Amino acid sequence: MKSGDDMDYKDKYKQWQDDASLDLDMRSELESMDEDAIKEAFHADLSFGTGGLRGQMGVGTNRVNIYTIRKATEGFARYLQTEGLMDGVAIAYDNRRDSETFALESGRVLAAHGIPSFIFPALRPTPMLSYAVRYYKASGGIMITASHNPKSDNGYKVYNATGAQVNLDEAAAIIKAINQIDDPFAIKTLDSSLIQWIGEDLERSYLDEVRSIRINDVDKTAVRIVYSPLHGTGGTVIPGLLRDEGYDIHSYDPQMIISPDFPNTRSSNPEEKEAFERPVAFAAEIGADLVMVTDPDADRLGIAVLHEDGYTLLSGNQTAVIELDYILNQRQANNTLPDKGIIYTTNVTTDLVHVIAEAFGYPVVTTLTGFKFIGEQAWKNRQEGEYLFGCEESYGSLVKDFVLDKDAVQAVYLLAEIACHVKAKGMTLVDYLETIYKTYGHYHEYTENIKLAGLEGKQKIAEIMTRFRKDPPLLKGLTLKSFDDFKAGVRYENKQSSPLGLPSSDVLKFMYEEDTWMVLRPSGTEPKLKIYYGTKQADMAQARQHVNILNQQMLAMIEDR
Repeated sequence: MKSGDDMDYKDKYKQWQDDASLDLDMRSELESMDEDAIKEAFHADLSFGTGGLRGQMGVGTNRVNIYTIRKATEGFARYLQTEGLMDGVAIAYDNRRDSETFALESGRVLAAHGIPSFIFPALRPTPMLSYAVRYYKASGGIMITASHNPKSDNGYKVYNATGAQVNLDEAAAIIKAINQIDDPFAIKTLDSSLIQWIGEDLERSYLDEVRSIRINDVDKTAVRIVYSPLHGTGGTVIPGLLRDEGYDIHSYDPQMIISPDFPNTRSSNPEEKEAFERPVAFAAEIGADLVMVTDPDADRLGIAVLHEDGYTLLSGNQTAVIELDYILNQRQANNTLPDKGIIYTTNVTTDLVHVIAEAFGYPVVTTLTGFKFIGEQAWKNRQEGEYLFGCEESYGSLVKDFVLDKDAVQAVYLLAEIACHVKAKGMTLVDYLETIYKTYGHYHEYTENIKLAGLEGKQKIAEIMTRFRKDPPLLKGLTLKSFDDFKAGVRYENKQSSPLGLPSSDVLKFMYEEDTWMVLRPSGTEPKLKIYYGTKQADMAQARQHVNILNQQMLAMIEDR
């Protein structure tokens, strides 16, 4: 038999076709595929990106199914055995189709290797999985989720013993083990007492930790809150948490229904305004002040604020800045700020994080895109200073480091407090954001997502990155100051080069003299090219116009080729 690396898509298709144990539904799907569909499903194996394994569900090596989940878990199990990490794996899952099946199947593969597993008996948020790893002193974790991806997708995230997503070296070792598996149908599974169910004690412990982030006592009835989990995991813990704390919380019931089909929303992504349509309409009906929406695995949060005549959607950058500014100002007022503390962010997140941190005298650790890098650095630096806050532009933040991944449960809890705190001063969260801008300057960011699916799309993205790596874009009205090529690990400035000191990644960042920057990177979880913009201008209208003009220039440059 050819090894996995040597097999072309036709060989892989035949291997699946010839296996007698193939699931009947999958066999039916397999037999109905045309040549293009076969090529798409078998031309590659699913690979780990910034968010782990994620992709379309269906038959094939390039799809998420019980066989590719077994293969990923087999590779993870072999890695754990090789490293002598046999203290078990915590496993959780979201509302996606077959997520529960994939979680149980992962436990059965681990059991065949003599590795215990601790599995949540019902769907729960990703941050609770991170917490479970440390709660059980486990060797790792598995989260079955596709986060905010389309309903046709599912995924698989792997965690190490710290409760953070596996780092690049660990991922490389796991991938190496996965790639040595030639026959996904020969992987052994075992029903065993090694598979254990997580009890209610863990959830109580986690929620106690969430409550510990309280900074100020506030009138919790001052702000009426609407919450939606977008049919996902957040509904299992967030409404109860806020209600028990005495907040005026109203769940949007049509989206509280746990469903893989997301029937009552046009989007499962809180970055998109479509995710807010129905919750905001409900909020208007009941006169709510604040709308909170979490993505299906409840690690990211989007908010809409009643301000003046309607509801204003805040970006991930804006929400993070509000959280950070409040934490630092209020802890300073309460004399609870440490002498040594550290704030964490990514290379595509607003510069305002750095400006606020500098005002309080704290260093900022800037990582590559993806919260896995923040989690890794937070653990690495835990003796160097207190963890104060971590955030990324894509609506993810971590208030306290009792978990080491982004946590929308913590974000909801903190922002509910902030909203009530500023309401007592006659302000909304939008007003509060304006005070931050008046203090530090008007910063504006925007992300353009260019969808380029399939093999052709992948090639197009590669061509665009190669082009701008070779010839940095000359944007009208801007003077290029420096250029970071994260793939080469080099910054180019004044005809000199210097090392960036970060892991290699296919990312380009261009800094301009006019308080403006731009980043190009392929998405690690979706078939998209992402273009990020950031600027500081005299006022917000000018900042928005500036970014819009730059984006139109970039889109025109890309369309020309």
